[in-house]
Amino acid sequence: MVEIRTFAEADRAELRELFGRAGEGSPSASLWGHEESEAAVYLTPYMDLAPDSLFVAVSDGTLVGYLTGCLDGSAFPSESKRMDQAIRKYRLVFRPGPAAFFARAAVDMARIAIRRELTSGEFEDARWPAHLHINVERRARGTGAAEGLMNRWLDRLREAGSPGCHLQTLCENTRAVRFFERMGFAKHGPTPLVPGIRHDGKRLHQQTMVWNP
Repeated sequence: MVEIRTFAEADRAELRELFGRAGEGSPSASLWGHEESEAAVYLTPYMDLAPDSLFVAVSDGTLVGYLTGCLDGSAFPSESKRMDQAIRKYRLVFRPGPAAFFARAAVDMARIAIRRELTSGEFEDARWPAHLHINVERRARGTGAAEGLMNRWLDRLREAGSPGCHLQTLCENTRAVRFFERMGFAKHGPTPLVPGIRHDGKRLHQQTMVWNP
């Protein structure tokens, strides 16, 4: 039995630990290979600034999944700003793993510029101002944890009168794309290359998806 509830401050340490293992095996499990800085971008700001839009899945008294959400991205620090802060704070350009990621990203950006292709980026559209990130650890997949988290978030959007919500995933993460489609999201826009990121040695592409109440 999985319980879905709102994040509580007492969950902070356990949720931070869960961040390190949730999503294991997926193409987006780790981006640049430095867990602390990735948490500073994709978890900590939500615990600090939007705790009422952060939900956790609990099984046998243990956190097994979470969803971080934001009702209005224009009132939340942008992803690029959060990444810039993490790069400086953790001196990522001097760490072997992240430095390799940023080197690949630079090569990818040059390739994109030469070919005049689109690149991935943040999504801003007043029709879908809310956004989310969701992660469930491997042992909780298929238990209803992910569906429960998403339903709780969609209920919050309806209660808040939100005009819509977006998320960004990877085209190659077909399991995630199918799940979001089952939850009512639709693919939207182009699917540009995501600079730097690799999975099994292959380049990956961004998939934006949107939901209307």
